[in-house]
Amino acid sequence: ETNTLPFHPFENQQGDILRVEKEHQVLKEQLKEAEEKFEQLQSRSSEEVGALEELLRKSVEETEVSQNELDWFHQDSETQGKKWQQEKKENRDALKALRGTAKKHTDTNERYLKTIDDKEKQYNVYLNTFLDTSNKFANEKVKLEELIKKSQDDCQECVKRAVKAEGEGKNNGKCWNLTANVQYFSSSASAASTSLKSQIEAWETFISSVKEQLEKVEAEYEEKMELAKSGARVSLTKVEVVDIP
Repeated sequence: ETNTLPFHPFENQQGDILRVEKEHQVLKEQLKEAEEKFEQLQSRSSEEVGALEELLRKSVEETEVSQNELDWFHQDSETQGKKWQQEKKENRDALKALRGTAKKHTDTNERYLKTIDDKEKQYNVYLNTFLDTSNKFANEKVKLEELIKKSQDDCQECVKRAVKAEGEGKNNGKCWNLTANVQYFSSSASAASTSLKSQIEAWETFISSVKEQLEKVEAEYEEKMELAKSGARVSLTKVEVVDIP
């Protein structure tokens, strides 16, 4: 099967058609491969596009959510900013007030410290005065204790004298007995001698004098006893007893 046809005008030189056919076959194979690759790429691209579209959709949704959150955050930030500004102003005012209060407290503390210092000085003066007075009182106490002891001794002496006076008071009974006798003799002396009458008159004068002296002594004794009960220092006057004529 030899090709007897002239290659002109189909071939410029012999074998061109065969070469073109071979090239065409190669190109067909390459086209087929390219179509397969294209289909594969198209399928892969479709999947990737779908995935990208899904990612894009999610991104859009997330972007919208993020935008909403961003808007909310901006609003919240603005609200918080205003709130912080208000709190800052309030804190500034509160700090100013606290500084004023702290200054008042500082001034008050300084006054208190000065007052305490003055009071401490005054206390020291009072303490020294108290110690001096206490020493004086201690000395006075010793003197008073000595006086009390002496008063007690005097009181014992007064008691002894009072007992003695009570014993002497027994003589009053004799005086009253004498008075009874005088009354007896006076009732029966109408016919008596003049000497007996003068003796009776002398007894009566003596009895009257003794009674006055007894009343005076008893009044003084009662007064001294009341003074002694109140703690006063007292002394009894010695009583001169006149002998019965």
